[in-house]
Amino acid sequence: MKLKGLMLGVAAAATATTAQAADLPVAPEPVDYVRVCDAYGSRFYYIPGTETCLRVGGRLRTQFVVNNVLDNDGRGNWSDRDSEGYSWLTRGYAYLDARNATEFGTLRAYVGLRMDITNGASGFKLDSGYIQWGGLTAGYLGSNFNTYTGQVFMGVVTRDWADTTVNQIAYTAAFGNGFSATLAVEDRSGHEVGDYGGTRMPDFVAALGVSQGWGSAQLSGALHQVYPDAAFNSTNASGDEDSLGWAIGAGVNVNLPFANSGSNIFFQGFYADGALKYIGNGITGVSVVSSTGTTLGSVADYGGNGDKSTGYSLSAGVYIQATPTIGLAVDGSYAHVDQNDFVGTTDADIDRWAIDGSVQWEPVSGFVMGADIGYSNTSADISGQSVNDLDELLFGVRMQRTF
Repeated sequence: MKLKGLMLGVAAAATATTAQAADLPVAPEPVDYVRVCDAYGSRFYYIPGTETCLRVGGRLRTQFVVNNVLDNDGRGNWSDRDSEGYSWLTRGYAYLDARNATEFGTLRAYVGLRMDITNGASGFKLDSGYIQWGGLTAGYLGSNFNTYTGQVFMGVVTRDWADTTVNQIAYTAAFGNGFSATLAVEDRSGHEVGDYGGTRMPDFVAALGVSQGWGSAQLSGALHQVYPDAAFNSTNASGDEDSLGWAIGAGVNVNLPFANSGSNIFFQGFYADGALKYIGNGITGVSVVSSTGTTLGSVADYGGNGDKSTGYSLSAGVYIQATPTIGLAVDGSYAHVDQNDFVGTTDADIDRWAIDGSVQWEPVSGFVMGADIGYSNTSADISGQSVNDLDELLFGVRMQRTF
């Protein structure tokens, strides 16, 4: 009886112990939670399992632009039956920005993708993409010659200043107190005006800059190979198939202390000899049409005799943060080109000026609505030719959400 009672007691104790063990909580499996990375500003997170910080962002904009409403002897958008009277655009952007620290400085990879549809035609492209390591930058992004690219919300008319995006490799040295110097090799293709032959020599660009509490300033210079195509070269009596063009530019942007934060004004000027893309995108897209409707020629880096064309542009703009949610902006430009042998042996003087203004309202952070109006005038002086001015007047509205 004693043995039987002892065995029953052991069995009861074992049962109670097993039941209590079953009731104990089980430790959860470890989870690699996403960690905030504050080394490079807000909205960066560590990619799980790495020390790389990543920021994901985007933008969506939709806008409606009423194209040129002026007649221009039947050349206006609303005068020509086959031209688009309006442009309706919806565009989406996606941004990826990955960074991590190395002993040689921050290693960064940036990708910006752009998708859009305008009047039923869709497109997809790389908006920008580059790698930075310390002072070295390589990829597709804005030219180092660019200084300031406008203040207005939309820019329904093109103003003339340096504003190109190209493949490049550049090195920037920072000297402290906001001073820096950049040397770059850039794709010539993005700086060509006219019919060019195949690529031979890239463009070489240098810039000196300063950015401090008062604002910023920059001096820029570029060398550009002028290389007309074989069709032009075979008819060029001088046989000058290869020449070296150049451009210089300077600009300053000053913060306005008497206005709300973000208010500023800029001034800039550019001069080019055989490298007209560096003075602007408006005048370099001009085709001159006579009063009878005949196309006389187009602006190019070289004239009919092979000599380099010269030109300059002057521009300015101001942005005023009128209230915490309302911004006002206006900017304008003037550009001039001298081109030899534009029609036969007759030279051409071509002028273009443009002005654009906008108002924008940001009721919620990252969400902006605005309206824009712009006007431009292009004229050409060619001896023995009757050429009417080309006037443009456009209107637009936009909604935009950045996140």
